[in-house]
Amino acid sequence: MMPDTQENTATAAEAPKPAPATLGITVSAGAVEAIVRQMKKRGTMDAALRVGIRGGGCSGFSYVIEFHDGPAHARDRVFDCVSADGVAVRVVVDPKSLLYLNGTELDWEQTVMQRGFKFNNPQEKTKCGCGHSFTM
Repeated sequence: MMPDTQENTATAAEAPKPAPATLGITVSAGAVEAIVRQMKKRGTMDAALRVGIRGGGCSGFSYVIEFHDGPAHARDRVFDCVSADGVAVRVVVDPKSLLYLNGTELDWEQTVMQRGFKFNNPQEKTKCGCGHSFTM
């Protein structure tokens, strides 16, 4: 008679599943400094900068940047940033926009012709001529 042995094998259903990739954006140092300047100018250092997208524009989607006073919404993703002189600022993104902004760098651009925030979004397929709307 053979002794009872217990096999130590895992089935596919028992195999550990990899953790889902975290969605996110990055904020360049130049953008952080610009946010700090705008918050100081506005006089609301406890506010956050809300970024997102909305349907519309020439190409289908438009970027949105606005101040957000008060606490972030429960489902918002909060990105805490610190300027070179140690001032903390927050950037918040709603979960639906984050799907379209995943991997995006929020940057600050200042040229002879324009000055403002710039979204470097790897998911963009095309941009309209005005530069404010895009397709995915």
